Amino acid sequence: MSSNSSDKPVSRLPHFDPRQVPVQSVDSHLPAVPLASLQPAALRQRFATPPVWEPELLAEKKFVDRAPLHASVLVPIVMREHPTVLLTERTMHLSTHSGQIAFPGGKADEDDADASATALREAQEEVGLDPAFVQVLGVLPHYVTGSAFIISPVIALVQPGFTLTPNAYEVADVFEVPLEFLMNPAHHQRHAFEWEGVRREWFSMPYQDQTTQRFIWGATAGMLRNFYRLLSA
Repeated sequence: MSSNSSDKPVSRLPHFDPRQVPVQSVDSHLPAVPLASLQPAALRQRFATPPVWEPELLAEKKFVDRAPLHASVLVPIVMREHPTVLLTERTMHLSTHSGQIAFPGGKADEDDADASATALREAQEEVGLDPAFVQVLGVLPHYVTGSAFIISPVIALVQPGFTLTPNAYEVADVFEVPLEFLMNPAHHQRHAFEWEGVRREWFSMPYQDQTTQRFIWGATAGMLRNFYRLLSA
């Protein structure tokens, strides 16, 4: 299933390739979250007794005119010796966020009991992740995308041993990135870009996965940045 996507356009809306936008700065002055704090017991404790903290990013500047839609994503932390985050690469033909790296997730259904139920259902539909392997820890504050999705990021631990069956229509690839890499601001790059007279700013966290560069940016990077703020508070 692996594919080298480094030369595909990453975004259709707005029309630009975020990989071509220069890096303005890198947050290497901020401390990394220690590996001990990324272990399952420490993560459970962090959600059981959360510190006082504030998310850094809450809403992107809108670039569509439509009513907001509620959605949830699962932030699946696989409990390996060095924990990883399970991510997807979306297929190129989807109408929103095509080709981008994302968490498994999607729009809320009326039948979903809560944000966690949406995230678990969507992860099962999208990549075949059996909820029996998943333990939800908690939900981060809403993140509102420029495409008017109000996203609830559901943080969860995933027991290894699962088998994935990705939905080929939605998912081009599934892969894991070390949580330690993502929770180190030395890998958090800041970008800014003016599009249709509006200055847009975002983070990217490019990860070299053997021969493939995984360009994590936008909403996915923003939610990971908020997770960093919680863990480093």
